[in-house]
Amino acid sequence: MSDLTDQVWVSLPVPAFLLSQDDLIHDINPAAEQFLNTSAKSLKNAPVFDKLAIDAPLDGAFQRVRDDHSVLFINNVDVSGGNTAPVQCNIQMAPVNTAPGMVLLLMEPRQLADRLGRSHSVKSSARSAIGMADMLAHEIKNPLAGITGAAQLLSMNLGSEDQEMTDLIVAESRRIVALLEQVEQFGNIRPPERRAVNIHDLLDRARKVAMVGFAANMKLVEDFDPSLPPTYVDGDQMLQVFLNLLRNAAEAAGKGGGTIRLRTFYDLSLRLRRKDGSGNALPLQVEFIDDGPGLPPEISADIFEPFVSGRENGTGLGLALVSKIISEHDGWITVDSAPGRTLFRISLPVAPKSSTEDT
Repeated sequence: MSDLTDQVWVSLPVPAFLLSQDDLIHDINPAAEQFLNTSAKSLKNAPVFDKLAIDAPLDGAFQRVRDDHSVLFINNVDVSGGNTAPVQCNIQMAPVNTAPGMVLLLMEPRQLADRLGRSHSVKSSARSAIGMADMLAHEIKNPLAGITGAAQLLSMNLGSEDQEMTDLIVAESRRIVALLEQVEQFGNIRPPERRAVNIHDLLDRARKVAMVGFAANMKLVEDFDPSLPPTYVDGDQMLQVFLNLLRNAAEAAGKGGGTIRLRTFYDLSLRLRRKDGSGNALPLQVEFIDDGPGLPPEISADIFEPFVSGRENGTGLGLALVSKIISEHDGWITVDSAPGRTLFRISLPVAPKSSTEDT
């Protein structure tokens, strides 16, 4: 592939498979990696129907495409990969003119097709809203501080019934300030100062903070691989990511509590490819698994977007901030959620040998 072709390949928003003469997987793009939750390297030369279950009569379809040098379209069929739930897709198969025998298989999930028309405007609106809120946050916080102080002074000379009203003013003012601080934090996060860090040290710090605070009613279980090498991150920012994910799990469980499992392991096959064609290995895996109610299905595809929240009165900025930090560390975060089990997986790089481990 040329440089331009490589860029087009990795930029395709839909899963794409390049198949060889014998219907073996020659390559897949990043969208297909995400669809199958695995890497292109691990699928190299695997029979396509061993990795994809397509609910359509496709016997000989790829060979007809090769023989007739024509494009074949199949709409509204269920496709699944591995143990994932079926997704309704529109499928296109086309011969590759410059590589005889090769077939290009494109799968357009219907939910993606339905969202493409509105996704750009939604994300642009979210970015504009964040920018505007960030600009106004400082100006709004100043008068709020004055309102809070005035309410506290008034409460000193009021009866108990009237004090309830001033207490409400103070509480709501502080809640608004907290929201504005989250918006400021999201808009002004500094570039990461990366160094070699023991990922288990960060997880242990996050666990201790959570257990004496917001997750006091939760059971935290550690399932760590002690042989993991250091990762290459900004320790403070990654700690914030871990705390946000723990807080989300604890809040989803409610007062009844539940279990959060922290798991680490090594997966050498996982590799992230960027839009410019470059890439890096992400072998260090960190998972946060809870037994809560799961994400609402209607927002699960957009859960990392700003202002998308599954909780009443949620700001929708916590997971957006998590996603932004992980992205700036050249990492990857995914979520798999169903009632009774929600799994957030973070994939991170190994620290280069030239760096010094920060313990």
